[in-house]
Amino acid sequence: MSDVRAIFSIQAVRAFLYGFSSILIGASLAATGLDEVAVGAVFTAMLLGMAISSLAVGRWGEAIGRRRTYVALLATMGVAGAVFALTGSLPLLIVVALTGTLSTDPNESGPITSVEQAMLASTPATERSRVYGRYNAVAYLAGAAGALVAGGPAALRDLIPALPPDQRWLLVMPVGAVACAVLAARLSTAVEVEAVGRSERGLHRSRGVVRRLAGLFAVDAFAGGFIVQSFIVFWFGRQFGADAALMGLVFFGVGLLQAGSSVLAGWLGGRIGLLNTMVFTHLPSNVILALIPLAPSLAVAVLLLLARSALSQMDVPARQAYVAALVDPAERTAAAAYTNAARHVVRPVGPALASVSMTMAAGVPFLVAGGLKAVYDVALYFMFRRVRLGDD
Repeated sequence: MSDVRAIFSIQAVRAFLYGFSSILIGASLAATGLDEVAVGAVFTAMLLGMAISSLAVGRWGEAIGRRRTYVALLATMGVAGAVFALTGSLPLLIVVALTGTLSTDPNESGPITSVEQAMLASTPATERSRVYGRYNAVAYLAGAAGALVAGGPAALRDLIPALPPDQRWLLVMPVGAVACAVLAARLSTAVEVEAVGRSERGLHRSRGVVRRLAGLFAVDAFAGGFIVQSFIVFWFGRQFGADAALMGLVFFGVGLLQAGSSVLAGWLGGRIGLLNTMVFTHLPSNVILALIPLAPSLAVAVLLLLARSALSQMDVPARQAYVAALVDPAERTAAAAYTNAARHVVRPVGPALASVSMTMAAGVPFLVAGGLKAVYDVALYFMFRRVRLGDD
């Protein structure tokens, strides 16, 4: 289990850095003088980069080796963070964003996570669901802590005006990346798949089933794009006058609930099955999501959001364990990478459509997201309820 602990440690550092940088990147981009279109291009490049690099990992990750791929991606994350810390050049920012190693979400599903999912799948099948549950819980907790700490530089600058601007604090990214890369380089050979020939790399037996899963996951991610965190903050402000300080506390609570539910999901997956855990926790959360715009007051809306958050991410560890169990060991990196890439390809469309749909009625984005996600849950259950998982 030493490899698992090392991956958890790397995940904790990464999630902290992503939580920290998600706040400071927005502030530093604003300070550079870039306009809204340019900033939107940078964030779109981040999402597009995750899709492109995940596809690359799926195609060549096993050939290069999981540990080598892991170390290379972590090193790239450090370089990308350094660029964001030192320059406001739009072309450079877009280039490093396209590496797919930066994220505005502490619990991202890009190329690094794809490699981690494949390596964690080496754990015994009876333990895998709980391992993925703890893995995601670490991300939620560390990411929430990173977001809280991100307010420190501005607060300290009021006391010590000579402190560097927010952008320079992003230099913690390369420092953390070096620590992560050192840990990754020390992983044992147990995280690698047995040597396979060139013709056996990528997806083979599981190509059809992974394509169906990727299509369903894309629907879920597209729907999720309608209610990204920044949009929810905007909507609560527009509808109820909620300020940033209040919503910051709300989303800290969201992170704690998601961490706890991830651990519970790991236990539940071993009791009722991975597919049942994915569907029967996710479907109620989407009903609650559709009820949020009907809330008569801010307090009720916040309670509904928290209730939804306690359930909405329980499918994540179950989904990761399900993908790993569904395919052969040699296909796990490719399966994780391709299903993760499918989520990122469609996700950028959601926020733009959410803004447009608000012109019809303020609650439309929540209704569309909840409805589409419910369709995803029902389709997933009926398409895969008779599919047998592979035995290790």
